Amino acid sequence: MRKVEVMPFSERWSLAYQKEAAVLQEMFGAEIIEIHHIGSTSVQGLSAKPIIDIMPVVKDILRIKQYNVSMAEIGYEAKGENGIAGRCYFQKGGNERTHHVHIYEKGSPEIDRHLAFRDYLRAYPKMAKRYGDLKERLAQQYPYDIESYIKGKEQLALQIEREAVVWHREVMGKGID
Repeated sequence: MRKVEVMPFSERWSLAYQKEAAVLQEMFGAEIIEIHHIGSTSVQGLSAKPIIDIMPVVKDILRIKQYNVSMAEIGYEAKGENGIAGRCYFQKGGNERTHHVHIYEKGSPEIDRHLAFRDYLRAYPKMAKRYGDLKERLAQQYPYDIESYIKGKEQLALQIEREAVVWHREVMGKGID
């Protein structure tokens, strides 16, 4: 059974991202156009589950399945699209999960959505604190119930995402569909 653990922000998360991003860049080589640290561990000061979310952007998503064996060799389990069309998703660490890799093809609207969410929380530390505090409370309330934890933060996460998309469009000049 997986324990829901939310921890205060750690500088180690950025280092863990950099290390794993270098491994992925080496493996995928020219397939990767850019690679981003996303999710809660990418936001300074935000409490989070200590799982590093990495988002490589690739030229051709259809070529990524040929890397499933290589990903398995470094500890990743291929999960297919895992509920988001056009994504190749991988998890590392089983029940003691350490990394999630979300691969999208250049031009996917999911890229801007993830970056908008991250950048908005970076720009608005009070909202990040509100989100982190909620996640800490939910992790204490539902330590072995990931579904209730996710459901409990869903409304605030959707609110942040809506605000982030509008903000990103206005401030960053990015078009998000």
